[in-house]
Amino acid sequence: MRRVPHGHFRLALEYSVMHSRRFACLLLGIWFAGGAFLQWISMENYRAVDRLLDQPNPAASLQFKALGPTATRLVLRYQVAEQNRFYFEAWETLQLMLGSFFFFFLLFGTREDKFSLLMALLMLVAVAVQRFYLTPEITSFGRILDFVPADVYVPGRRRLPIVQSAYAGVELTKLGLGILLAVWMIVGRGRRRSGRDVRQELDLINKANYGHVDR
Repeated sequence: MRRVPHGHFRLALEYSVMHSRRFACLLLGIWFAGGAFLQWISMENYRAVDRLLDQPNPAASLQFKALGPTATRLVLRYQVAEQNRFYFEAWETLQLMLGSFFFFFLLFGTREDKFSLLMALLMLVAVAVQRFYLTPEITSFGRILDFVPADVYVPGRRRLPIVQSAYAGVELTKLGLGILLAVWMIVGRGRRRSGRDVRQELDLINKANYGHVDR
């Protein structure tokens, strides 16, 4: 029987490495896109309140007049705030699942190095900090302040902006880690290391006696 050319092994290995890296980059892209979409949705929800009050339905205008402009805005913004809170908690839970799958895919399904795994793990830790520490505090303080006038002091008014800034900082850190990881996988050391791994496996194939391949 004719021996299988070693070049076929090389092509198969290179295709496997390339395919797994592309899928990992796709997962990162989905992660980025989901976060950007949620940020856009949350801002649009608040803008919708202003648009609704500027051009309300005639039937709604009668209800708004009964409440008064200030109370109407508070009620509508409260509804939006609750909706956004639900969206962020759901997205963070989804990120935990997506991030866990991404990390274990890098660990078991690719040839990425320890640096790539560390970046993925740090992104997952950032999501956990948001979901289990920062978001509950933001939600708790936000609900306290939803119907409190801006000029009235209540506990938590000064802390809420601090926690929100911390959340934004963690989000930017997570984004930076993701971008660094994407660049590393595409053009960085991880790619070169994968090439070395392929060559090492090819050397083992060339040195070994694979007579059973012909049968």
